Amino acid sequence: MKTATLILYTAASLALGSFPVHGQNPAPPPVPASVPASVPAPVPAPVPIPAELTSSGQILVDGRLSPYVIHHLPVSSFPELPDGIRDQLDQRGCVIPQTYEAHRPENVIHASFEGSGSSDWAVLCTSEGTVSLLVFFTDNSSQPFTLASAPETERLQAHDPTGVLGFNWGIDPASPDQVHEAQADMLHRPPRLDHDALADTLVDHKIVYRYYLRSSWIVLVMKD
Repeated sequence: MKTATLILYTAASLALGSFPVHGQNPAPPPVPASVPASVPAPVPAPVPIPAELTSSGQILVDGRLSPYVIHHLPVSSFPELPDGIRDQLDQRGCVIPQTYEAHRPENVIHASFEGSGSSDWAVLCTSEGTVSLLVFFTDNSSQPFTLASAPETERLQAHDPTGVLGFNWGIDPASPDQVHEAQADMLHRPPRLDHDALADTLVDHKIVYRYYLRSSWIVLVMKD
């Protein structure tokens, strides 16, 4: 059974500043002009991550040194970001950390966090070894909320037989229905939201829902 815990944070306390050679196959015979040639679509090669965007090292886990690798993407990998927010992230020296299971650019999301129909953004920003969860409201994008932060090396976990640790913090939009379902076992279940929440996840572990209500951020912690 899932249980949930609510935590309330005021918006003011979260405002930024108040607080990681085989030969080639023979050429096919010519195709008559009247018969269209079938050309297989080229398979795109993986885009390599520049070395300066990959951090690695060792940390002490249970008394033993364990290697880790964290991949990042530059802010420019997310062209959909509004110019003002992109400038803010560049000024902070942000790169965007990617979870060890990432298959496409992640940890930059767009949703209606402030209220129904609003156009807002949330970003995981790594700067100088610390990763922060930032939320930008459209009407005040110059003053984002910092909802959480931690050294990147505190957001690692093993994920394959090699024992190499990878980054495990991911964010996604959460619909009002998702949040309402998560609140099902609460003694005093709140009304259904009319706007999105933010799903703050440790990969393969717990989910924390964060939503904005009456000028405060509410944290709904899911537990097994």
